[in-house]
Amino acid sequence: MEQEKITQTVSNLFDGTDRHNWTMVENAMAENIVLDFSSMTGESASTKTATQIVENWAAFLPGFDKTHHQLSNFEVRQHGNIATAHYSGKADHYIGPDVWTVEGTYDTELSKTNNDWLITKHTFNFTRQTGNINLPAKALEIMKSKAIRKVQFISEGLVLKGNLHVPPEFPENKNA
Repeated sequence: MEQEKITQTVSNLFDGTDRHNWTMVENAMAENIVLDFSSMTGESASTKTATQIVENWAAFLPGFDKTHHQLSNFEVRQHGNIATAHYSGKADHYIGPDVWTVEGTYDTELSKTNNDWLITKHTFNFTRQTGNINLPAKALEIMKSKAIRKVQFISEGLVLKGNLHVPPEFPENKNA
C-alpha cells in the first residue's frame, strides 16, 4: 500500500508537469527539495522551494507544444517515514513536427508527512538525448515572446492564483 502511494506521488510530479497542472506538481513536493540535474546540465545540485521549482518549470515547459514523460522499472525502498524510488524515465518534448527526447534514471527521496509522501530530493541521472537538441532553446524563446502576468483573486472565499498569458505588446492599463 505505501509503495503504491510513493509511486503515485512520483507519477503525480510528472503527470502534473505534462499537463501544466502546477498545483499537482507542487503538491507532490515537500516545502524544500534538493534538485539535482547536474548529470545533464553541469550545474550543481541545489535546494529550492517547491514554489521556485514550479515557477521555473512553468516559465519554460509551456514553450513546448507538449511533453510526455514515461516512467518504468520502479524500485521502491521504505524505511519508516523515509523512502527512495529508483526508476527509468524518458521525456519527449515536442514543437511542431520536431521532438527532443531525454532518457535516464531518477533517484527520488520522499518523506511521509501527515500521511502523505512528499518529494524531498529529486536526482536525474542523464543517459542520452536524441532528436532536435535545439528545441530547449526554441522553447525558451517562445516563452520569452509571451507576456505572462501572475494573477490572484478571490472567488467564493477561495484564493485563486495563476498565470495570465497576454499578447507581448498588451498595454498594462488595458482592461481585457
